[in-house]
Amino acid sequence: MSTTNHGEYFIPEPSKWPLVGTFALTTTVIGAVTSIHGGSINWILPVGLLLIAYLFYGWFGAVIDESQANNYNDQVDRSFRIGMLWFIFSEVMFFAAFFGALFYARTIAVPWLGGASNNAMTNELLWPGFQAVWPLLTNPDNTKFVAPEQAMGALGLPAINTALLLSSSVTITLAHHALRAGHRKPLIWWLVATVALGVAFIFFQVEEYMIAYQEMGLTLSSGIYGSTFFMLTGFHGFHVTMGATMITIILVRAIKGHFTPEKHFAFEAVAWYWHFVDVVWLGLYIFVYWL
Repeated sequence: MSTTNHGEYFIPEPSKWPLVGTFALTTTVIGAVTSIHGGSINWILPVGLLLIAYLFYGWFGAVIDESQANNYNDQVDRSFRIGMLWFIFSEVMFFAAFFGALFYARTIAVPWLGGASNNAMTNELLWPGFQAVWPLLTNPDNTKFVAPEQAMGALGLPAINTALLLSSSVTITLAHHALRAGHRKPLIWWLVATVALGVAFIFFQVEEYMIAYQEMGLTLSSGIYGSTFFMLTGFHGFHVTMGATMITIILVRAIKGHFTPEKHFAFEAVAWYWHFVDVVWLGLYIFVYWL
């Protein structure tokens, strides 16, 4: 159904992209899990990532074509905004689960295993000799627990990445102001800066992981500390990668002149998502690196 801004509510034709997305995400998850358990990347994970790239190219392209064809009226715009808000809320709950796991491990499970709160028998029966000190850097006797040699500090690369993400939040806000003012060149350059900051963040996080594995003995096998550290920072890094990809698409669209000061929800949605990623990192930086 084709319509205009003043026409009926736009209903797209049946699409293959939800099915492609389901298959792509399922393949990626299976590939990631089997790669982690196998200790090396297998062929399933790259196939899943390629399918996700195909999904982005096709589905984003279809939505962009519909927008450029002037198919979306104000009601569709409101639907998009509500949908994006619910999506971000689901992401909040996603990270809340992992932050909750970190909180439970640090404040409940670890002290109990150490005999705190009248749980001396828990310590004696389950893990004699366990030292309830976070992060767990010691290896109790008679266990297969592999402890890291040291915890990841808050200074150095994590501090640099914090500065990068905070700066990127500023640059994308400046880009938004330029768009609303109708200033095309500042919009493009602020978006370029945002993409560059996001890519730099990803680069430094990869370097941080290499240091953790090669020099600190901090791996996914390093008990609950290693698991929560890599799950939180890894999923956040994935979100930064997706966000940087979306900002790149917005940059290309801005160069092509797709947005106007009055009509640019796609830009706003990506900006919301990017600010959300920044806020999650602040919480992660405080509770994982500092505390």
